[in-house]
Amino acid sequence: MGNALGFLYGKCCKPTTDDVDYGSVKPHGVSAITVSVSALAHDLFNFDNTSQVPEGLSKYVGSSRKAQSNWYRKLSEAWKQTKPPPKTPEEAAMLIIQALARNQKADVEGLLAFYGLPLPDTLVELELSTGVPTSLPEGVKFEMETLPVDARSVPDGDGVTVYVSTADPRESSCVPREVLVAAVQRDQARAQRNYTRADALHNEIIEAGYRVIYLQNNEEEVLARKYRIRLRGIDAPENAMPYGTEAKEALVKIVQGKCLRAQVYGEDQYGRYVADVYCNGRFVQELMLKKGLAWHYTAYDKRQEFARWERQARAKQIGLWASSNPEKPWEWRRNHREGR
Repeated sequence: MGNALGFLYGKCCKPTTDDVDYGSVKPHGVSAITVSVSALAHDLFNFDNTSQVPEGLSKYVGSSRKAQSNWYRKLSEAWKQTKPPPKTPEEAAMLIIQALARNQKADVEGLLAFYGLPLPDTLVELELSTGVPTSLPEGVKFEMETLPVDARSVPDGDGVTVYVSTADPRESSCVPREVLVAAVQRDQARAQRNYTRADALHNEIIEAGYRVIYLQNNEEEVLARKYRIRLRGIDAPENAMPYGTEAKEALVKIVQGKCLRAQVYGEDQYGRYVADVYCNGRFVQELMLKKGLAWHYTAYDKRQEFARWERQARAKQIGLWASSNPEKPWEWRRNHREGR
């Protein structure tokens, strides 16, 4: 994350001008994932303050630096006039294509490639693909793709703490400025081998609900937002109950090291995001019910397939159904609250 955060530091620590909404965004990263809308916004912000176009752009386009400056002047004006500002790669790509409509096609495509944005042909294909449903299931407020899950992030059989990269378009528009600045300063402290300072800054990031996570496969660090997930529609035995440990271990085995897809329906009273969760195309709640390691939580969920999966496990007498009269976790919690 070194080059990315060094680039960001030069942007974040400058005063905002003209009340332009550039969004809470992040800079170029070292992978295709992080070169996106946020990088374009930071470059426009920088151009307004310094009149400098980004380094490395000439490797992607054939026009002179003077011509590039004219592009960024047009793009900056177009960005200011767009309310709300672009938040998705497709919106940013359309802004570039429309603002630079009179420029050479090769330069426009080179600029899009520089930011990792969709090319014109791709955008046309997206607009024409009306046969593919794009809406989320009824009741789903948003969907997120997580980073690989750590086994220590599974507290019990129906919950998991996940992290979502701030490179995600939905996240990139709402990262607090103080978090970005702390991430920059942490990277600088590590470069200076001031690990005490770096750890203190990382603690500030964690307290704000974020974390810098090292992705071993990609050999890079990623700034990510924390979400506590409650699996919708099931209730697993509490850890202190019979089969509580088995339920937790089963969930760990399903999600450990995997990226999850979560469809979020809302938040519960404890600030957890209630979601349907999928792992490698498998529905996690279905797996837990069929293993006999969770109840169908009928007080909050009436899906018939959940009831069917629970009946199947009961019939096989597997998991908690090996017991003739297993205690319901919601009754166990109520009894323990009343016993305090």
